Amino acid sequence: MRRIVFIVYPEFELLDMSGPVAVFNGANRALAAHGEPLCYSVELASAAGGPVASSSGVVVHTRSLDDAAVQAVDTLLVVGAEREPLLQTMEDPILRKTLPALAHQAKRLGSICTGAFILAGLGLLDGHRVATHWDGCAPLAQAFPALNVDAEALYVEDGRYWTSAGVTTGIDMALAMVAYDLSAAIVGEVAKRLVLYARRPGHQSQFSSLLQAQTKADSPFADLIAWIQAHLDAPLDVTVLSEHAGLSARTFHRKFVAATGATPARFVETARLDAARLLLTRGVPLKSVAARVGLFPAARLNNVFERRFGISPRLFRDMHASL
Repeated sequence: MRRIVFIVYPEFELLDMSGPVAVFNGANRALAAHGEPLCYSVELASAAGGPVASSSGVVVHTRSLDDAAVQAVDTLLVVGAEREPLLQTMEDPILRKTLPALAHQAKRLGSICTGAFILAGLGLLDGHRVATHWDGCAPLAQAFPALNVDAEALYVEDGRYWTSAGVTTGIDMALAMVAYDLSAAIVGEVAKRLVLYARRPGHQSQFSSLLQAQTKADSPFADLIAWIQAHLDAPLDVTVLSEHAGLSARTFHRKFVAATGATPARFVETARLDAARLLLTRGVPLKSVAARVGLFPAARLNNVFERRFGISPRLFRDMHASL
């Protein structure tokens, strides 16, 4: 059994803990369904132990760090929180005294969201590449210059150190851990049971082009953007998009740029490349990827992909298809 210990504290972000816990529990259920032995034992720990209330008011029961350190730990993960509870926890004398020893003996050490600040404050991430919530990347880099903060990645694996970006990315990181420990097949079953839209590899940006555009766009374009995402294999030039939006081509182009910060052509290309990267990580053949994202033939996909990312789609697939 791999012992997974989550470190929580008053006002912690509940989803930082519950999302990954659901992944590890889901892996156990998938194994049991195949008649195989369970893999994970999940525990919650805090500085002093006992009941700990999350920021949402849900209270969880925890072991003390001293008690948790009695047995060997496979994976130790520190969850995140908003600024004030995070700062208070970073100064907790019990945590500062007991967490480093537990962290050093863990086979795998990491954090979800702003939990990276706690590990960094103890000097446990020095010299390593790390991820955290997009809003905390600059403060983390400024406060701890010995860290290499990746402001783009959903999660980062740097040897035994695993750190994720904001909140739900803890689920993506936990899935990657399960894939590393067990198999892609088990991960697929877990993701399906959790009704995840897609498994997201760590290199994918925190900043979804679709979400950013939907957030910034006026309401008529929010619907159009969803339509674009569902029709990437169709012609999506300005004429087609403006007709769908019910505007003249010139007016559409001007309003779309003002609303999203990108030209229609650039936005469509980004959406297609985002979809292409996801398909490539699943090992989909290049010709199929090109056809499904509207960059056919494969030579066109190759040219656009290399121009944007500086790497061929084939090499990208070879590097990431196992994630």
